[in-house]
Formats: sequence, structure tokens, C-alpha cells
Amino acid sequence: MTRLSRRVRNISPSATKQMALLAAGIGGCVSLGQGVPSFATPPHVVEEVIRALREDPGSGQYSLQTGMSALRKRIGKYMLDEKDVEVDPESEICVTVGGMEALLATVMAVVDEGDEVLLPSPTYASYIEQIQLAGGIPVFVPLTGTWGLDLTAISEAVTAQTRAIMICNPGNPTGTVFSDAEIIALCELAVAHDFVVIIDGAYDYMVYDGKAPLDPLSIDAFRNNVISVSSLSKKYALTGWRVGWVAAAEMWMEQIMKVHDATAICAPTPSQFAALAALDGEQECVAVMHDALVRRRALCCARLDRLQKYFSYVPPKGAFYVMAKYLFPAASSQEVATRLLEEAKVITIPGGAFGQGGEGHLRLSFGGESAVIDEAFDRIEQWCLMMNPTL
Repeated sequence: MTRLSRRVRNISPSATKQMALLAAGIGGCVSLGQGVPSFATPPHVVEEVIRALREDPGSGQYSLQTGMSALRKRIGKYMLDEKDVEVDPESEICVTVGGMEALLATVMAVVDEGDEVLLPSPTYASYIEQIQLAGGIPVFVPLTGTWGLDLTAISEAVTAQTRAIMICNPGNPTGTVFSDAEIIALCELAVAHDFVVIIDGAYDYMVYDGKAPLDPLSIDAFRNNVISVSSLSKKYALTGWRVGWVAAAEMWMEQIMKVHDATAICAPTPSQFAALAALDGEQECVAVMHDALVRRRALCCARLDRLQKYFSYVPPKGAFYVMAKYLFPAASSQEVATRLLEEAKVITIPGGAFGQGGEGHLRLSFGGESAVIDEAFDRIEQWCLMMNPTL
């Protein structure tokens, strides 16, 4: 054990995965935990991959390191049509093993030992581990009470060691959607202080009111200070296919590609065919999944409203998560999540895993079927009633 690297010793296992592992040992659990929508991969995507595997010998071989040319061109069109972002598919897009590899490759290209990375908190837990893996220092800056960006606090947290800020928009774990004005102000701060905005758009399609959030890579003044990461995992139910991409100015992409080559060589080629089929195919499946999540959000909020004696929450504006603040005394969110798992057999994620701003909360995912959501809340409600004298 003395030979373990310091960078590995400094990071922790994902709380999301740990709770699922604990639940597997208990049995009979229902989940409001892992952020995986319940939908199957659309049939036309599956059929196109089957066709490619049967008819195209290249479908089982490496693609170019940056990804299949046809897919990169299609992503370029998608970014222009959907986000008003104009990028060169040949030099400013790299297809990756999901959004997670894109994020890690970006962090490794941007962050040096001792560099500080700002994390508006609660933040996506894996950002913390990726920064530490690169030798950087996570600096938590609390979000506002309604999960907005506190631009004054962010500005005050900037130091000579600040290298980047990482944000998810719409947000995991909060379900917030940062306004265009907030994102522009943040990018202006980045330009003024010469740091990088790493923006994760994994949930950009899942907005409940209004339009999709701004991708600041669309603004020329920010091009050298923004790295944009995207994924098809949630929008097209491709979580297991592991395909995403990173888009950035060529000066950044040249460096990100070094890390991508050293870690993955290329994204799985069959998954790239799946991504191309998803983007090219009919889009009704996206609307159907979106509508289902709208209903599940309403159900989750209605069930939380019934438990207002025990929980408060900010209604999510995007993604499929809500951070529920528990209103009873407890030592930690880990304790509450563990007790819910062991005593009610409901998987939730302790808010403390998402940084300092998440303590005192549980992250609940409403990506599952409505029947699962109802069953989970039935159990939580019974648990609250039963445990009320000791809570």
C-alpha cells in the first residue's frame, strides 16, 4: 500500500456507485440514486449499429483518434443548429469515451500541480476527483439559496493560482439552469483573469421552462477561454454506449488530444455509429423521453410537497435531479442516506458528496419509471413517520 500514488490516495470512490454497491448487498431496494434515465436506446439507433457491424468492416476497428470524420462533421452541424456554435470539425472537435473522458482529458490539459479550480457548490462530484487526479486544488464557492451563481463570491475566490472553473448547465446535482447573463458574466471574469471556463452540457436538452442554456463557445470574445463538453448519453438513452465530445479552439484541442490519445486512442467505433444514427435519425424519441421526464418531475415535486415537514427543495429547472434539504437533525447526509438505504431500502445520494454546499441535502433522481418514484416516496414517507420521534 505504501507504493500507491499520491494522486490515487487523494481521490475517493463515487458516492453514486458506492450507494448502488451497498444496495446490491441489501437487496429489494428502489432507486432515486444514479442519474440514468430508464429509457431504452431508440430502436433505429440499434438497427443502424447492427447494420454497420454486419456490413462495414471498419465498424470493429479503430477510428481516427479525433473520431469518425462523418460524426465530427455531424456534431459540427448539430452545434451550429442547436447552440449557435461554429467550430471546425477537423481541428476543434474530438469524439470521446462519453462526456466523462472529455472532462478528464480537458482537466489534465488545463490543470497543473497546485492550480486552483473553482467549483460552484453543490457541484458534480466527479469534477472534484478529476481535479485532484490532475494535482489541482478544488475551491468550493457556494451557490445562492436558489442554486444560482454567486458572481461576487466567485470573483472574490479568484487568485493568481486560479486556472479554471467547472460548471454543469443544466446542473447536476441541483437541477438549476444558469441564465445567459450569469454565463456571460462568468466568462467575462475568466477573460479578465485569464482562466478557463469548462462547461458541461450533458443535460442541455432537458430544460423545463424556456430555451436551452447558452454555450459561451458561441461568443467570439470567449473562444480562447471556454472548453465545451457534450454527451449523447442522456438525450438519446446512450449511457452504456459511452460516446461524447469536447469542442474548443485549436490551441486547446491540440493539448486535449494528447491526453485523449494516451488514455483511450479513440471512442468505441460502434458507439460512434450509434451517435451518428441518433443525430441523423428521427427526433420524436427525444420529445417522448422529454415529455416523460416532465411528468416525472411533477410527480417527484408533488411527493416532496407531501413531505414538507421533513424536506424542503428548490424545484428543478433542468436535468432530472432535485436536491432535497432534510429538516430533521442528523449528523451528516451520509448518515441520512445510509439509514434510508438500510431501513427503508431507498437509494439516495448524500449531498455532501457534491461538495460543501451539498451537505444537509440528499440528491434525488427522477430519471426512473413513475412507479419506481412512487414506491420510493411511499417508503420514504413511511420511514419519516416511523422515525419521527428520533429524527
